[in-house]
Amino acid sequence: MESKTYPRIGETLFSARLPNGLQLRVVPKAGFSSYYAVFATNYGGAHRRFTLEGRTVDTPAGVAHFLEHKMFDLPSGDNALNLLSANGADPNAFTSSGVTCYYFQCTEKFEENLRMLLHFVSTPYFTPETVRKEQGIIGQEIRMGEDDPGSAIYYNLLGLLYEHHPIRDRVAGTVESIAQISAQTLYDCHKAFYAPSNMCLVVEGDVDPERIYQIAREELPQEEAEPPRADFGPPEGPLPLSPLRKEAMAVSAPQFYIGAKIPVAEGPGALRQHLTAQLALRMLAGRSSAFYARLYAQGLLNRDFDYEADFSAGTGTVILGGESNEPEQVLEELKKEVERIGREGLDPRRLELAKRSSLGARLRGLEDFDNVCISLAMGLFEGYCSFDAAELLESIQAADCEAFIREVLAPERLAISILTPAV
Repeated sequence: MESKTYPRIGETLFSARLPNGLQLRVVPKAGFSSYYAVFATNYGGAHRRFTLEGRTVDTPAGVAHFLEHKMFDLPSGDNALNLLSANGADPNAFTSSGVTCYYFQCTEKFEENLRMLLHFVSTPYFTPETVRKEQGIIGQEIRMGEDDPGSAIYYNLLGLLYEHHPIRDRVAGTVESIAQISAQTLYDCHKAFYAPSNMCLVVEGDVDPERIYQIAREELPQEEAEPPRADFGPPEGPLPLSPLRKEAMAVSAPQFYIGAKIPVAEGPGALRQHLTAQLALRMLAGRSSAFYARLYAQGLLNRDFDYEADFSAGTGTVILGGESNEPEQVLEELKKEVERIGREGLDPRRLELAKRSSLGARLRGLEDFDNVCISLAMGLFEGYCSFDAAELLESIQAADCEAFIREVLAPERLAISILTPAV
């Protein structure tokens, strides 16, 4: 394994690519009692159409999430969640639009738990009966999600922004779409996306990196399969399909999300783009910004207001939102602030404060093994190492943030999703 030391953050990272294509990253933490492992696949809710071995495959919405649920079932009749918990681990999993992650934390029997994680994720077992049972369980989950305001306003916004990309559809799918899933569908998707060449393993704790390498070689398939190529549909233009959608729901006050699409950079440029987006949004709309202070004083915003730049499944999306009695007025004020920054620029002194704040947050994040491991896994699938962020942060200039704000948040590129209280 190759090692690289990051003196600015006090970490050493061991890296390897196994003969089967698996990307392995290990962060040794001598003397620590806790261990964390993430086994992730570059497969999420948006990977609906893909090409494998020259053949195009279409799948219904919700398959990746459905597959995550079913992967814990073992041919022996046991459930991997129960076995890991009984062995002293705290296991779980999640599916997003772009990835599926299986993980656990423990303080003892780490190697046993790691072998169990690698074994159950690489051992598919589905029957028509268990699939039908899960369709009922997930169907209830989907129906409950339809009544969730946060989920509704989020997907309404994505529907305004994206015309073709399947990120606009719910990760869990619909009751109708999951009814189309069969045991064979799950086997096909597991074979395509759960090949080690499409996955990564990230471990942090008091471990020997070479030992982790050995365990991965012993527990996982030996052959290197061709990774599938995702097809997200025709290229998306910079403008939204529609600038506004309103919907009435059982909310106590109007809620809103303002959004815009980000043209996504690839490879090493992706991390720089992520950092630039975060800094730009912090200076534009953070708690210490002139925009937030002015609208808060006017009663247009409250402390629920927040923002993020979300990068997933080949897309980038800016989202700003919260509660407001006048959400469309907030949008107009945001457009004015973007115009002002385009005209006057940003204060370089505030950029330095934003960098320090961002660096401080990243240094604090190193204390959380889950944050470290998942960030490294996400970066692997996008072609960068998250440990490079601290050094790269210093190279970002005010002009970079100004260009991001001026171009990405141009008035014609903005859309707003609003939920109003049902009468």
